[in-house]
Amino acid sequence: MIVKSYFPSQVVSDLEKMSYDYGLKVAKAIEAEWFHTERGTNRYTTNHNNFHNLKLYARGEQSIQKYKDELSINGDLSYLNLDWKPVPIIPKFVDIVVNGIAERTYDIKAYSQDPYGVEKRTEYMDSIIKDMQTREFNDMVQENFNMNLYKNDKDKLPENMEELQLHMQLNYKQAVEIAEEQALKTLFEGNRYELTKKQFYYDLTVLGIGAVKTSFNTSEGVTIDYVDPADLVYSYTESPYFDDIYYVGEVKTIPINELIKQFPHLDQNELEEIVQNKSYHKTKYNQGYNRHEHDINKVQILYFNYKTYMNETYKVKETGTGADKVLSKDDTFNPPQDMEGGFGKLQKSVECLYEGALVLGTGKLLKWEMAKNMMRPKSDYTKCKMNYSLVAPRMYRGRIESLVQRITGFADMIQLTHLKLQQVLSRMVPDGVYLDADGLAEIDLGNGTNYNPQEALNMFFQTGSVIGRSFTSEGDMNPGKVPIQEIQSSNGGAKMQSLIQTYNYYMQMIRDTTGLNEARDGSTPDKNALVGVQKLAAANSNTATRHILQAGLFLTSEVAEQLSLRISDILEYSPTADAFIQQIGNHNVATLKEMSELHLYDFGIFLELTPDEEEKAQLENNIQMALQQQLIELADAIDLREIKNIKLANQLLKMRRAKKLEKDQAQQQQNIQAQAQANQQSAQAAAQSDMQKEQAKSQLDIALLQTQAQIEAQKMQQEVIYKKELMEFEFQMNMQLKQLETETIKEREKQKEDRKDERTKIQASQQSEMIDQRNNQKPPKNFESAGNDILGSGFDLGSFDPR
Repeated sequence: MIVKSYFPSQVVSDLEKMSYDYGLKVAKAIEAEWFHTERGTNRYTTNHNNFHNLKLYARGEQSIQKYKDELSINGDLSYLNLDWKPVPIIPKFVDIVVNGIAERTYDIKAYSQDPYGVEKRTEYMDSIIKDMQTREFNDMVQENFNMNLYKNDKDKLPENMEELQLHMQLNYKQAVEIAEEQALKTLFEGNRYELTKKQFYYDLTVLGIGAVKTSFNTSEGVTIDYVDPADLVYSYTESPYFDDIYYVGEVKTIPINELIKQFPHLDQNELEEIVQNKSYHKTKYNQGYNRHEHDINKVQILYFNYKTYMNETYKVKETGTGADKVLSKDDTFNPPQDMEGGFGKLQKSVECLYEGALVLGTGKLLKWEMAKNMMRPKSDYTKCKMNYSLVAPRMYRGRIESLVQRITGFADMIQLTHLKLQQVLSRMVPDGVYLDADGLAEIDLGNGTNYNPQEALNMFFQTGSVIGRSFTSEGDMNPGKVPIQEIQSSNGGAKMQSLIQTYNYYMQMIRDTTGLNEARDGSTPDKNALVGVQKLAAANSNTATRHILQAGLFLTSEVAEQLSLRISDILEYSPTADAFIQQIGNHNVATLKEMSELHLYDFGIFLELTPDEEEKAQLENNIQMALQQQLIELADAIDLREIKNIKLANQLLKMRRAKKLEKDQAQQQQNIQAQAQANQQSAQAAAQSDMQKEQAKSQLDIALLQTQAQIEAQKMQQEVIYKKELMEFEFQMNMQLKQLETETIKEREKQKEDRKDERTKIQASQQSEMIDQRNNQKPPKNFESAGNDILGSGFDLGSFDPR
């Protein structure tokens, strides 16, 4: 459909853009583009009806009129008694996709990219690099002088630049980044974003487009609202991310009291005019209008954002001191070139956003003003973001395709097959029996009674037995010898099997088209298939719907970026700033100081998605292989499982593996050195042992010799003592002998002398006596002894010999 553009020119002054007439032209242009009736329909109605039908299919509540038209004959359904309720096939697949995707968790990461944050990150990296480069010197200083020159923890220093990069991604986090992440988490939880997320994932699956709106007001702060894609209006685009649209809005049906609350400047006459003229929207703006559901107290309002640009114009004047003075002017300021006074002009064009509200069908513009607190990235103030975030991952040339849209045809065929099955079932009859009455008449039971049909049937149904006769009473062959026979009606069985095959065929077509296999929904698990194979099949099915997941993550990332900019608005302009800081502080008191200066920072927001089953299985397989080969330790495996980023986890795995190899090689080298040292020590010990043995033997020999010498010495000493004693004894004996000899000699000499004296005495006596005799003339005298001088036996001088 080709729609003429009625938008006013954007190449006008800022004052004209702010005017009510300019806003009314923009609103009417949007109204004409979306609600202008051409060939009985319009763009808004077409989108609304298409999305409505897709939602009915997704709920299993699609219209059954097409099925009635297919089975009726000239519109006559009087001969059909069928259950027309649609088979809820599509809802099952929608729930599988939405619930499976909504369960995927993620962490919101904030990255400070302003100059101050980058400077802090650079300083931290420089300090680590310096510690890495001066490690040996620092260790030497600490060992010799007991001084710690490290600026960081020595045990956590990276070994190389690759490990440093990984360390910065995994471990480094500024306090302001933690505060930003906590603030985003609080805003998401406060707005119950999990519910909003499920809604737009449902829209992405069913309609192929999802939308979210963020807004800010001083009473509620930042709000996140779900937007129904059926109510959206936007400029033409071919981008799935709607990044080049210049207007976007939504249609809301609100009661009059809410209208007065939102636009208190409306007087009574304007309200009556709106109520009287709003009936125009019944046919043109809502083709699904139901007269019984009409509420005269409600109106349809088109809320929209319009992106244009504004000129920031400044007057530059040179002062008497030579400095430049800058004054703000409107964009109509255009000084002549030859103007005196040294005037100049500075001008810069920046994007700006206008907000408007139009009562559909009345031409009444309720609001037109430049948006307050526009979301401008601090890295580029010339850009601004709209309040709406949209994504349609399968858009081509403005046409949107969804997962449900692909399979509505197959769902119709399944419904028709289901109705045909009901027809076949209604015409099928149970198996019966054939009763030959003539055959029964020939049977006599032997008691005078014949075999009647009732007894035959009772006997057949109760026992399965039947009585018959091969011959008649005349002896002829009896053609009715089996009077009761079963009648099998198998004419509907083949049709049933054919319809069931057709049903399964279209079911498989849905699985093939969507990529949602049996392993994903768990409907028909193969008992012989391994668990890993089934998980792999389910993972392959996840790949088929990954574009929906990525689209939802894009919306979440966009909302997070907008909230990051809105946080600045809360902290700068909202009267609830202190309460918001306290709310964040309840979770993280240490970030209060950083939160107070959060509006000065510029953050990059990204999502860290929790790995899916396939990615977890691959990582776990790598971990298990590394553990089995002893390439990493158990502590490394625990650290790896805690990392949600698979790429970083694999990098860390490779790094830990390399470090483990280096460690093992160093350990092996140490073991070799230790073994060599042990062998050397063993050889030394053996040699020392031999030496000790020799020394012990030598010592024993020496001790033995010393003992022998001592014994000899003692023996000699004893011998000396003994000899000395013997010599003394001998000397004594000799002395005694000598003394005895001397005494003997003396005694002998004495005796001799005595004898001599005695002889002399005797001689003298005798001389005297002889003299006396001579004198006295006495007779001669005998001088012989009377026997005293004879030595008898028993006396021997040999006993006096020396011994």
